[in-house]
Amino acid sequence: MTANFRRLTLALMLSFSAIGTAAAQTNLRVGLAEDPDILDPSMARTYVGRIVFASICDKLFDIDDKLNIVPQLALSHETSADGKALTIKLRPGVKFHDGEAMDAAAVKYSLDRHLSWKFSVRKSELSSVESVDVVDPLTIKLNLKAPFSPLLSQLTDRAGMMVSPKAAEAEGDKFGLKPVCAGPYKFVERVQQDRIVVEKFADYWNKDQVFIDKITYLPIVDGTVRLANLKSGGLDLMERVLATDIKSVRDNSKLKLSKAVSLGYLGVMLNLGNGAKANNPFGKDARVRQAFELAIDRDAINQVVFNGEFVPGNQWVSPQNPYYQEKFPIPKRDVAKAKALLKEAGVTAPLTLDFLVPNGPENRAVAEIMQSMAAEAGFDLKLRVTEFATSIKQAEEGDYQLYLFGWSGRADPDGNAFIIQACKASLNYAGYCDKDVDAAHLEARTKSDPAERKKAYEKVTAKVLPEGDFLFLYHPQVLIAHTDRLEGYKQMPDGLVRVIGLKLK
Repeated sequence: MTANFRRLTLALMLSFSAIGTAAAQTNLRVGLAEDPDILDPSMARTYVGRIVFASICDKLFDIDDKLNIVPQLALSHETSADGKALTIKLRPGVKFHDGEAMDAAAVKYSLDRHLSWKFSVRKSELSSVESVDVVDPLTIKLNLKAPFSPLLSQLTDRAGMMVSPKAAEAEGDKFGLKPVCAGPYKFVERVQQDRIVVEKFADYWNKDQVFIDKITYLPIVDGTVRLANLKSGGLDLMERVLATDIKSVRDNSKLKLSKAVSLGYLGVMLNLGNGAKANNPFGKDARVRQAFELAIDRDAINQVVFNGEFVPGNQWVSPQNPYYQEKFPIPKRDVAKAKALLKEAGVTAPLTLDFLVPNGPENRAVAEIMQSMAAEAGFDLKLRVTEFATSIKQAEEGDYQLYLFGWSGRADPDGNAFIIQACKASLNYAGYCDKDVDAAHLEARTKSDPAERKKAYEKVTAKVLPEGDFLFLYHPQVLIAHTDRLEGYKQMPDGLVRVIGLKLK
């Protein structure tokens, strides 16, 4: 055997070895409806970002399929008798992706970062926290300004995600470009508008339940294109199946559909006080906004766009939720009354409004139907379809009059309402501020009894539905489709794609 032949044989053996290794690597390809914003738990705002975070950033607590709060990075918790202190025992032996220990000092760092960092949008979610103390290496205590019943629920989301202090200090506001957390997967790369790649973290605390080597998140805005990729084998799972495609998924023997009524909602944010675009009859006169709502038929939108699969609603929780206020039912469409209100408000010509719409087929369909309905009452909606992340920036800057806005939902009703209704809350892009509404929210936050909390929310509802900054339209079904190669998938109402326990055949 010549030296050249030996080298060729060795090269071929290495090549086949590499091919075998590659074949053994499992890669879950997930189709997202948008490209997430920055992957920093303190700064992030988007639903699709939360889907990605579910694989890379564990939280102190999570929820189960019955919406019970369960420990994740925490082991247990105890609330003081006066409700003003929450003591949390932490899971031992947890590491961040950079090898640093996730101990009480690291948890205090992360919570303080959420609370006081100038770039954080978590401040309002944790506004009840006065300070965080390290009790011992695996125990922290949150000292509260007042009892705050939604706090544990807040810690099941981004406010409860822990980041490596070493990486966060080194990267500052660029941390989200290469996040370092304590989840089952660690960040590998991101190509904007193209892909996010994460790989299994060898030192994950629950690594025995992680069976897939790599996950690739692929933003594909068009739902029809996402489904085509799923059918052709280019994706293994896709979020937000179009309601009109449900039958197509069910009829395909190689696909499976998972669904759950979402905790969230979609509606229209109304610019009441955020910049120059609020200075018009719509932003300044509640009668004009009431006329707009009377021009809209929620049931028709549900039937036409979603084949009747979604749940029409006019509040931040669905009509099936125990916190829904039955005294304020969904109003029926009444064009004559809408016209009368406009006339009463002194609006005589069609009122032109800038309608900011995040790009997507269902969003466009909803906006076009609303445009047609509103025209009959005397509104001229100018649709401005914009890339999703750009639309958030423009809404934040007040560059809109109407903004089609979706919220993925939280288990506690506070997480669905306070963020858009309270003065200067993180998602209050409308510039709405009512001291009575804030006071009622505060009352609901300090009560632990559900009946007392519901009474407080009745005060909120009475103010914000006729006068406030948001027109709620419907509560989506979480519609996830995946190939039959994926085993162990179960959908929960928060819409997240949880990866623990999943297997790819």
